[in-house]
Amino acid sequence: MSETNSSQVIPVANTLRLKVGGRLGGIDAAAVAKAEAALKSLSGNFAQWLQDEVTKLEAARARIKTDGLSPETAENLYFRAHDLKGLGATYEYPLVTRIAGSLCKMIDDPKTRMDAPMFLIDAHIDGIKAAVRNKIQTDTDPVGKALAEELEGQVRTVLAA
Repeated sequence: MSETNSSQVIPVANTLRLKVGGRLGGIDAAAVAKAEAALKSLSGNFAQWLQDEVTKLEAARARIKTDGLSPETAENLYFRAHDLKGLGATYEYPLVTRIAGSLCKMIDDPKTRMDAPMFLIDAHIDGIKAAVRNKIQTDTDPVGKALAEELEGQVRTVLAA
């Protein structure tokens, strides 16, 4: 018994270029250089700005200690950690970004956020504070690397349970 294949492929025109105005332009090297110079001129403020973010994270933890872990206090903690996740590397502390990212991973889902063990939340916050206090900026530092790996391992264990 033989079956014939009577299908036909019809190519669809790529109209993306028409929608975005033709060819996408290249990266403007002068604009990038200008942005990098502006960022460098602000770098003297990075330490204070980072400390301000750590203070906000610590305040979120203190509120949990006084008011208890609730959806509202947990969400506030998550937002503070998420801010540090985004700003750590910008402020020349990629280790803070990594540790805050680990904390965010653990408390990311509002449905399971309330089950996060407080001792592990505390360990992340204390790790971030220690990294900033001791000027451990990257995970090339053996202490920073060990800390980040241990926290990430603990989070994997908690999330797998």
